[in-house]
Amino acid sequence: MTKIILHGGFKPGESQEDDAFFGEILKTAPQNAKVLLVYFAKEEDRIQKNYKEDVEQFTKNQGDKHVALEIARKDDFIQQVLGSDVIYLHGGRTEKLLNALKEFPDFAKSVQGKIIAGDSAGANVLGAVFYSGSMGIGEGLGILPVKMICHYTEENKDKLLTIKPELETIFLKEYETKVVEG
Repeated sequence: MTKIILHGGFKPGESQEDDAFFGEILKTAPQNAKVLLVYFAKEEDRIQKNYKEDVEQFTKNQGDKHVALEIARKDDFIQQVLGSDVIYLHGGRTEKLLNALKEFPDFAKSVQGKIIAGDSAGANVLGAVFYSGSMGIGEGLGILPVKMICHYTEENKDKLLTIKPELETIFLKEYETKVVEG
């Protein structure tokens, strides 16, 4: 069974900590979990800072589990996905992440049966349609047949109202987590 953990994102310039989110990622992970950190939404100069923050968060929330973290590389990405228990799609620029993942047509198939966590841009790309403050309305990978609005505020509630009305809209405020299993 695939477990998808969606996160509304972090407030820019504020704490990147969220024990509930990172704890949920690891809750059903195996005892010796291999976590693939996907920073394709990030600018190169931000990756080390985000990696350090993620190491702290996974370490803090691992309990008695052993967690091995690996940074995703484009040259063998699908092999890394297949060899991992958890795929963490880190936030950043939705368009950048979406374009990177579209380079791998087998991505959706390769994450089946795994734990997939996406925060902000990472959550956006998992849906069929999303609204992003920086990008506007876009089409995601459709791994989840939903519409996504991360960093949700009341002013954004109608942004996707008329687009694919048959789909549920998931509204995620910053630091809010939603789990979908299927």
